[in-house]
Amino acid sequence: MINKSRLIYRIEGIVQGVGFRPFVYTIASRYSLHGFVLNNAKGVVIEVEGFKESLDAFEQALFKELPPLARIDFWSKELMACRGNMAFEIRHSDEANTKSSPVLPDMSICKECLDELKDPHNRRYHYFFTNCTNCGPRYSIIKTVPYDRPYTSMQPFVMCEECHNEYTNPLDRRYHAQPISCSKCGPTLSLCSINGELLTTNEEAIVQLAKLINTGHIVAMKGMGGFHLMCDATQDDVVANLRERKHRPSKPFAVMFKNLEAIKEECVLSVQEEEGVSSLLRPIVLVKRNAKASKISPLIAPRIDRLGVFLPYTPLHVILFEYLKNPIVATSANRSGEPIISDANVLKEKLKDVVEYYLDYNREIVNSSDDSVLQYIGDKTLLMRSSRGIAPQSFRVDSKDERKILAVGAHQKNAIAIYLNHQIIVSPYIGDLDNIASNELFEKMIESFARFYDFTPDLIVGDLHPNYVSTQWAKKQNIPFMQVQHHYAHILSTMCEHKLSEPVLGIAWDGTGYGDDGTIWGGEFLLCNQERYERVISFESFLLLGGDASIKEIKRILASLLWDTLGDDADVHLLNYFDEKSLKLLKQIYTKQINSPRCSSVGRLFDAVAVLCGMEGNVSYDGESGLLLEALYDASIHEYYAIEIDDKIVHYKPMFVQMLKDKEPHLIATKFINTLVQIALRVSTRYSLPIVLSGGVFQNRTLMEKLLQNVTQNFYFPLQLAINDGGICVGQIYKVLEK
Repeated sequence: MINKSRLIYRIEGIVQGVGFRPFVYTIASRYSLHGFVLNNAKGVVIEVEGFKESLDAFEQALFKELPPLARIDFWSKELMACRGNMAFEIRHSDEANTKSSPVLPDMSICKECLDELKDPHNRRYHYFFTNCTNCGPRYSIIKTVPYDRPYTSMQPFVMCEECHNEYTNPLDRRYHAQPISCSKCGPTLSLCSINGELLTTNEEAIVQLAKLINTGHIVAMKGMGGFHLMCDATQDDVVANLRERKHRPSKPFAVMFKNLEAIKEECVLSVQEEEGVSSLLRPIVLVKRNAKASKISPLIAPRIDRLGVFLPYTPLHVILFEYLKNPIVATSANRSGEPIISDANVLKEKLKDVVEYYLDYNREIVNSSDDSVLQYIGDKTLLMRSSRGIAPQSFRVDSKDERKILAVGAHQKNAIAIYLNHQIIVSPYIGDLDNIASNELFEKMIESFARFYDFTPDLIVGDLHPNYVSTQWAKKQNIPFMQVQHHYAHILSTMCEHKLSEPVLGIAWDGTGYGDDGTIWGGEFLLCNQERYERVISFESFLLLGGDASIKEIKRILASLLWDTLGDDADVHLLNYFDEKSLKLLKQIYTKQINSPRCSSVGRLFDAVAVLCGMEGNVSYDGESGLLLEALYDASIHEYYAIEIDDKIVHYKPMFVQMLKDKEPHLIATKFINTLVQIALRVSTRYSLPIVLSGGVFQNRTLMEKLLQNVTQNFYFPLQLAINDGGICVGQIYKVLEK
């Protein structure tokens, strides 16, 4: 025992379900150390005993050689009395009272598993649920922590001898890979008609599903977090049929390609986009279409120059593509606006008029999740939907607060977050809380997080809007409740991610947010710190004629702005968009201000400009106007509209008169986006402060690229959190944390 020491490490972060314990076992064995490693409810505990040189080498390897998915957020080390153990062992999980070890997102298939899947001599050749500690399902199968097989939906499947040997061998890549299985002992695939008739099973089911897709059928396939609707992405009549059945007139469909080379035939990818599409996260990435490409149906993404592309991310998808002829539409199986469907009975009930056949399997999806969506601004990510592969996500915050806090987020693109044990854990994307199914998922998500972490909040935080479902739910809980203004929460979320506590100039532009004065905000410049904010400048407000009716029938917004600017002289222009009777009725609403709240939203200005640029009919999906204007943007045009900014207000309305004179859509769209850049720059130069951006308007890639090129001050926007309302829950927590 001379010259020997014993150390205990307590480690928190992403250290469960990622091969961390066998990694520790391997390096401890390498340096002939004694002791043990085990999971507990907070993370991992390691005790190691040996000579100082060996202990030093162990610690260095511990931090430098982490498994691919592991992340250490916090660690402590203590010296303790030697025990003289003769070996190093992996012990069973320690059940503790306080659970805070993060639940991991589902991960796409890793290279090693992919190689096995394609190797005819490997026992997992073409096995559709191949996985290991570096990949595969986690969030979708877990019921509670710690992440052990009895607490997952793999519990009913008894491992065969070969799988059990891998599972119990600390030196095997599948040691304690909880979803481990093979063709002998794993779940079963079933191909059924939509009326429930079983057609075939397992690999033959995949072969037949591919044949159905190749011959023009619309099918559903159960993926990792729910069902995808699938069809051939090259056949116009099939895509048109899907749009008609799903009542989705123009919202783009995501397209799954067999490999990166197939994407490059249709799209222009930067180095960062190639890396993002190919990463283990396997998100949907929005990229520029190649103008000369012709294989993908133009009905996939009408009127825009972007395409949402992604690669197969489960063994099931990979095998399917061995039998497919073309890229496929792979979009969430749901009713419009509702969450993704993860149960075949619900699929048959809700989508019987959309789907003809479906591929199911008998492992329960405990927690559903959509595909994540992002785009790249240079080498930076702009996250639009945080879900599979990314969420649940966790990060440590510098706070002494010991309370448990629940943030219930906003109304659109809702996500929730919790704070416990000095970390914030953000849920996957839930969606717009406009229907019963989404509201049920919102409550289920809160219940799931309560179950994962034995979590009962001491405080709930939500939005200021009195009519938000999330706000109303929070008020019924008999738990202290605080409300944070929507746009302030936007800025706080970015400040939290970038660990900013000093004052900043926040620029929050979006479609809708309830203001302190009861009006609708959305074009805000805020002086912010973690304690308070001041609305220093905002866009001049206008009447949102008919309230929510204007958000769908966007020509009403143009009417309101032109009447504000031209008075009765606007009528002659508006008759290009309304018949005389409709215009007369709308003018009465405007004159009497009937159900017409005041609004300062930049998102709504995009809608008005889109009408002038030729957009007809109602908006059918969020962001449609912005995507249209981006497609019209001409980088060779550097002009912008004249605007005035006084001490408090951005006076922009006269630019709509100039737009009427410009007429040409490319010119109008380009000058409008350039004008927004100029407004941001001019206000920013008034303050010698870091600039923080957040809000749905900044999903506009062209706008963000121009800002990045021109802003000279320190400039921050969310990189790991959704820039739209999906990130607001983090800002809500950041506001109430004790320093």
